[in-house]
Amino acid sequence: MLKLILCFLVSLIAVLILMPYFIRWMKAKSVGQSISEYSLSDDQKKAGTPIMGGILFILIPVIVTLISSPEAVKDIETWIVILAFMGYGVIGFIDDWLIAVRHDNTGLRPMQKFIMQVILAVVFFLLYRSHAELEVILPIGHHVWHLGYGYFILVLFMFVGSSNAVNLTDGMDGLAAGCSIIAIAAYLIIAIVQKRMGVSVLAAGVIGALFGYLHYNKKPAKVFMGDTGSLALGGILAAMAMVTKTEISLILIGGIFVVDTLTVIIQITSVKIRHKKVFPYTPIHFAFRLAGMPENSVVHMFWLIEAVCAALGLLLAMH
Repeated sequence: MLKLILCFLVSLIAVLILMPYFIRWMKAKSVGQSISEYSLSDDQKKAGTPIMGGILFILIPVIVTLISSPEAVKDIETWIVILAFMGYGVIGFIDDWLIAVRHDNTGLRPMQKFIMQVILAVVFFLLYRSHAELEVILPIGHHVWHLGYGYFILVLFMFVGSSNAVNLTDGMDGLAAGCSIIAIAAYLIIAIVQKRMGVSVLAAGVIGALFGYLHYNKKPAKVFMGDTGSLALGGILAAMAMVTKTEISLILIGGIFVVDTLTVIIQITSVKIRHKKVFPYTPIHFAFRLAGMPENSVVHMFWLIEAVCAALGLLLAMH
């Protein structure tokens, strides 16, 4: 437990100290947020805010974990989680860098991003199947469902879906970071109970780093995580669900991310088929802004909802 606390504190302090230097460097390089013309009017003011803040909350906890827990280097499951965290972060970094270089809101084409996400999912599936059963444990009753290679389809949906879901939720100051802290905290508890020390230490470090990042990302945000951070957070959530065999519980533990994604899917489907919108704006958190709710109030409400979802998911996973 002491190691978890130290990893949390070191990651927290490191991000708090290094982020101002990172922000100044990004401003000097003119690497800032590009805002879509379709964004809400209040969000137009955020143009130029430094992006790729996810770089720090990815690298620092990984470095701290590997230094503080040499045993993690020998644990394939810890490596799967680390590589998922960093791998999806690299995809996001490429996307962010292209946006910064072009000075518009077009980075990787959707198909390019999707193919890269799928390739990483295949890699993690192959790594995981080398030492684990391709099965899902149903939360209630603990029935084991052997999927065989069907497990690959599940892994694909988990990694691609989770990374894109967090990316969609990253639309307000502090929203994605706060919800991610809550969801990863649930997996920290699961990893501790299952005695997965490497995963536990990494999760504690990521939570600490995210708290440090949140200090600079709360409204008015001085830095954004960018796709670098949001894709990485989705990747680590999917990886932790896979190695802890709580794949089904991920739907509840990441409840807010699921809701935001579903509203986008429903909206797009309705517009294409019925030529009508179901929601005033999607992802759904923006609809509350249109209704007149202040951004901070929306963010805090979504944190609370995510806390309830994560608690229910945790109960389901531990049942």
